[in-house]
Amino acid sequence: MSATQLEKLLEIVGANLQKQDVVRVSISPAERLALTLRYLAPGDSMTSMSYQYLVGVTTTSNIIQETCAVIWDSLCPLILPGRLEEKDWIDIANGFDKWNFSHCIGAIDGKHVVIQCPNNAGSTYYNYKHSHSIVLMAICDANYIIRFVDIGAYGRRSDGGIFKDSAMGKAFDNGHMNVPQPTAISGSPVLPYCLVGDEAFPLKPYLLRPYPGRGLTPEQGVFNYRLSRARRLIENTFGILASQWRIYRKPIVASPKSAVRMVQATVCVHNWLRKSDIDANEYVPIDMVDSDDPRNPSGFKAGSWRCIMENGCAFKEITNCSSNMSARQCINIRNEFCRYFNNEGAVPWQYDRPS
Repeated sequence: MSATQLEKLLEIVGANLQKQDVVRVSISPAERLALTLRYLAPGDSMTSMSYQYLVGVTTTSNIIQETCAVIWDSLCPLILPGRLEEKDWIDIANGFDKWNFSHCIGAIDGKHVVIQCPNNAGSTYYNYKHSHSIVLMAICDANYIIRFVDIGAYGRRSDGGIFKDSAMGKAFDNGHMNVPQPTAISGSPVLPYCLVGDEAFPLKPYLLRPYPGRGLTPEQGVFNYRLSRARRLIENTFGILASQWRIYRKPIVASPKSAVRMVQATVCVHNWLRKSDIDANEYVPIDMVDSDDPRNPSGFKAGSWRCIMENGCAFKEITNCSSNMSARQCINIRNEFCRYFNNEGAVPWQYDRPS
């Protein structure tokens, strides 16, 4: 974040951070914002921040919580709108064309954000990886910008269950998201606009998941490969968060409520920075994210964020626990995409995919 960007962010949130001077001079909005960003980005402890800014640990904790809440309340209406118009969905789908997945309107995934054991929480936040966590679920576009997010679900729940009960999941199910009507692509059958997710999500008319199992036909393998390339964008988005906000490098030592506020703040500032960084690539350097590399056995050159995930991180995968039983309509939609990718929409490199 440049000094100019910091000043702009302060203009947005500063008024809501101002406190009245009563017995003593209050801590200024600039100091409150700087303290919070320095806590979230380098991942320092609150004790360390209290020494750096010469304030008590309790005061530091209160400032961080309040500032994170203000960042969410101030930035969320600007960079995380509750609904998109049909034109916005088409623009997102056009962005996924460079990843060779037509009619894709977003990549969806969820991550456990590991936190310290909450007081008197029982097994509510206890996940299958034997840690306590809240869940961050997000839908991103082709530019690593998070379009929809659900933060704070209990760690013991699955991706599919969280998405089903979330506001965005219910809106998709009820057809209230203004998603464009299905259209044909260059002589192909009429195909709907869909999200792409992994095996943890159910197959829906608006959500595609890979073909399950190992005994797949070559055509199904091509579909799974094409889908994995598009879905990798959400993995890279989480990788960017873990790289640039080092609070995710280790379990968050905070209550679930405070941890939710911290995650909300990082998501908002990530989007705010990324929207002005798409062409500059300063916030997200090119080598940080995955890129295509046919010479590599995996089919891509791994971004630097993957080393961070491997060496320990507060982000953990969510188990695959969605049923393979799907409605016939959903199966037919996936089959139509599969046929398209193996005929009109085929590209030469898809047959050189890693086995």
